[in-house]
Amino acid sequence: MLPAAARLTRSQEFRLVVRRGRRSGRSRLVVHALRPDQAPEPGRYRGEALPEAEANTAPTRKSTGSTRVGFVVSKAVGTAVIRHRVTRRLRHLMRDRLAALPAGTLVVVRALPAAAEASSRELGADLDAALRKLRVLSPDGPATGSR
Repeated sequence: MLPAAARLTRSQEFRLVVRRGRRSGRSRLVVHALRPDQAPEPGRYRGEALPEAEANTAPTRKSTGSTRVGFVVSKAVGTAVIRHRVTRRLRHLMRDRLAALPAGTLVVVRALPAAAEASSRELGADLDAALRKLRVLSPDGPATGSR
């Protein structure tokens, strides 16, 4: 289980990461990551005032420097039992990788339908590859939790 301080919980947080962060897709999942240095300046957008539609994409919590993760597993992945199983696997895999990510990084992991039949090892390999491509996980660091 992820500690409460390590979870993305509000739709504004998910929206911020998906819209402003970088994305890396794999066959079973898509990872969106927003590093602290990429976060938009509150109240400013490219030197202008934020448009009204973008005003609620600012982070909703005070930045404590902790890495936070959220998961998106849609009905396209499968029934509720399968979706929850995929979410539990991804949560366990991300828990093992939290310490290796830079402090303050926000991550959203979106499962694709192929994740339903994937083993934890396959999900872990896809997760590691996506995080390395996004340059939030060191390329020479060992893959943890991908048994």
